[in-house]
Amino acid sequence: MNVIETILPGVVIIEPKVFGDDRGFFLETYQKDRYRELAGIELDFVQDNHSRSAKGVLRGLHFQKTRPQGKLVRVVTGEVFDVAVDINPESPTYGEYAASILSDKNKHQFWVPPGYAHGFAVLSEFADFEYKCTDYYDPSDEGSLIWNDLDVGIDWPLDDPLLSDKDKNAPTLKQLRDLRL
Repeated sequence: MNVIETILPGVVIIEPKVFGDDRGFFLETYQKDRYRELAGIELDFVQDNHSRSAKGVLRGLHFQKTRPQGKLVRVVTGEVFDVAVDINPESPTYGEYAASILSDKNKHQFWVPPGYAHGFAVLSEFADFEYKCTDYYDPSDEGSLIWNDLDVGIDWPLDDPLLSDKDKNAPTLKQLRDLRL
């Protein structure tokens, strides 16, 4: 497998080794020792999730406030634009983001360590999105960052996404910082 570092500490793109022929393909989507050694994933996973979203849906940017989750994400069917944002005001990369196209064709994975906001936008007719989490989801602990915060400046490949009410009304990075003071 090939691991590509991004501008955010610990956030990496993983290109797994794919073995294929005219019958189909095989790849490992996770192997604890290899992912620890090559991608730096030291945490154990406790929950796997699978979502399906239609074209134009944008989910995010989400995080958990007191029990942050690391997420190893991939697309089983379709294509998404996947994003991690550094929301730690003490970090030298605060307010910066890393992004990757994940698809069933490229089979890439995106490792988003605990402490980052995460979201994705669906580019294909629909996308099946799977992710392994390092902590349990707790809806009472969830936070959000507005998807189009000008201070972050994510170059989303869509202009008018389909959003949940929660995501439409999420705070900006500055508002999040002010809430923590």
